[in-house]
Amino acid sequence: MSEAGARTSAAKTAERGALAGLRVLDVTVARAGPTCVRQLADMGAEVVRVAPPGRGDLGGSDAHNLHRNKRSILLDLKSEGGYEAFLRLVRRADVFVENFRAPVKYSLRIDWETLSALNPRLVYGSISGFGQDGPYADRAGVDQVTQGLSGLMSVTGPPGSGPWRAGIAISDTAAGTLLTQGILAALLARERSGRGQWVHTSLLEAMISFMDFQAVRWLVDREVPGQAGNDHPTIFPMGTYRTGDGWLNIAAALGWERFVAAIEAPELGADPRFASYGARVRHRDELRTALEAILTTRPTAEWVERINAAGIPSGPVLAMDAVFADPQVRHLGMTRTVRHRRDGPLELLRLPLNFSATPADVRTPPPLPGEHTREVLAEVGYDDAAIESLIASGAAAVEGEQPSGWTPGR
Repeated sequence: MSEAGARTSAAKTAERGALAGLRVLDVTVARAGPTCVRQLADMGAEVVRVAPPGRGDLGGSDAHNLHRNKRSILLDLKSEGGYEAFLRLVRRADVFVENFRAPVKYSLRIDWETLSALNPRLVYGSISGFGQDGPYADRAGVDQVTQGLSGLMSVTGPPGSGPWRAGIAISDTAAGTLLTQGILAALLARERSGRGQWVHTSLLEAMISFMDFQAVRWLVDREVPGQAGNDHPTIFPMGTYRTGDGWLNIAAALGWERFVAAIEAPELGADPRFASYGARVRHRDELRTALEAILTTRPTAEWVERINAAGIPSGPVLAMDAVFADPQVRHLGMTRTVRHRRDGPLELLRLPLNFSATPADVRTPPPLPGEHTREVLAEVGYDDAAIESLIASGAAAVEGEQPSGWTPGR
């Protein structure tokens, strides 16, 4: 290849992302597994999503967000024709990702042992609710159940108020992101060994690992963390306070004297109840009341400017519409717009990673179910007659034959 040709090829690869040329086979459902595959797709991997005809899943904006940059094929893996077509896809895949309950993969004959025997270079990724074995392995897992089991709900919310869930599906997102890391590490290991491996995590493992600070307070200090509401659990004052027109997060403990000067409250600095860190912790309720008496006299935006100018971290509490109107968020360009065949323009979140040479991107809209069935089957060697035969038998299906709605499938 000429030097100019090499540069052109490199430029095209960069446009497609860091994982250009990596083939991923995706049979995930709901949220955790699709989160992992979406990250691989955004970084340039070629993803084929395999779903059974007639099976619902997450729909609407949720599905649009999770399944962009993918192609869709409908196969009935319980039929011999559909299963054989699936195995053809496996033979050429680099990565396979599933998030069924642990026993389901064996009943479908898509387990690690079966697929790795067919393709020894395959990196096989799994997410389950509670792990691949153990007393809970057969249970279906969902985010809120895992939030409770991991301890998250015991440390969330105001003190003494009973358990509170986090406002996002955090164990799904955590498990999906951690599996992405594991798959990338396994691909790197494959460069040395020539062989793939099975990488798996669970909602429970991911959520316990995200407990991090609170977990080690028990493991090392033998302290059972409790609820702290909007205050930092161990540092004060660092929390959320009312202002004249809303709410403000302030890390005042990182520079108490500078903070007191910024809010023009020298009396707080001179008050013996607040003269030392220990005193401020002991008198936290009085200090919170005194701070809000001052902070409610001016609007949030004014306090944000004043307090940040003093080198103290602070920021507003925003609803989602205000988040995407924020000037820093707009500067970061956190969204991309693609055009969906049925639903028109879609503004979707981009991957929050910035590559200098191989950028991640939202390149294509989420597919309609079965939109690429014929195309993908042709790529693995089926001629037109064989494709139509698979469709006629129900072993494969095309666009429009998949109902909307949601069916749990983990």
